[in-house]
Amino acid sequence: MQLESLKKLFIMELQDVYSAENQLLEGLQLMADAASNQELKQAFQQHLQETQGQIGRLEQIFSQLGEEAGGETCEAMQGLLAEAKEVLEMQADPDVLDAALIGCAQKNEHYEIASYGTLVTYANMMDETDIADLLQATLDEEYATDDKLTALAESTVNIRAQKGGS
Repeated sequence: MQLESLKKLFIMELQDVYSAENQLLEGLQLMADAASNQELKQAFQQHLQETQGQIGRLEQIFSQLGEEAGGETCEAMQGLLAEAKEVLEMQADPDVLDAALIGCAQKNEHYEIASYGTLVTYANMMDETDIADLLQATLDEEYATDDKLTALAESTVNIRAQKGGS
């Protein structure tokens, strides 16, 4: 694809984040299965459900634009998930593993926040307000998930990891 317009760049970035979200479905399930803290397990399962909805929004956007959803592979998410899988293969105290899983998940969230923030800006610049609103809804969910993970880490998980890993 040649990047001769903002719209072409927008489509490419949409395809990239669509790939990222689909890859994340498997990663979130692996992290939910590996988590020992019940609140963390529930947070991963909730975000898994949200991710399915986010994929649905992206498919709606592609339909509105008359574009195909596939085409790009998000190599960044591949790398982030490969890193998470390495963590899962390590021998770890369960509390320390939970802390590591939050770190991995937040790296994913920050990538998604950057992607969706960029896409909202592009959509607004192209006067695609309905699409911008759909993307903003997802961006808001990504921020909320990141905040939830931070709160869980600071209030419980990291404290237990510090005690267990000492």
